[in-house]
Amino acid sequence: MVKKILHLEGLAFFLIALFFYYQLEGNWLLFIALLFTPDISMIGYLKDKKLGAILYNIVHNYVLSIAIILIGILFKNTFIVQLGIILLAHVGLDRLLGFGLKYPSNFKDTHLQKI
Repeated sequence: MVKKILHLEGLAFFLIALFFYYQLEGNWLLFIALLFTPDISMIGYLKDKKLGAILYNIVHNYVLSIAIILIGILFKNTFIVQLGIILLAHVGLDRLLGFGLKYPSNFKDTHLQKI
């Protein structure tokens, strides 16, 4: 039951991100082009599992996306806000699909599997 709630939470964040991106009249081609760029953070796995998990987790969380959005608002920079929203959408989509934060033991060991 808890896992389903977390998946629904991911869906909610994804839909909220789409709504606000639409409200800001963002470029949808840019949205699509950048939606999966946060996955570049998996490059750390080329060195080892620990670095891979650290880099992945730094990028794939709601806190970073909200921080980027707030920085964009603070500096009145719509483009930065849009980047934060795209990251929020990515993280929400990941959670919806069952991709959680990584443990350093293995790429497939995530916080969603421990619930």
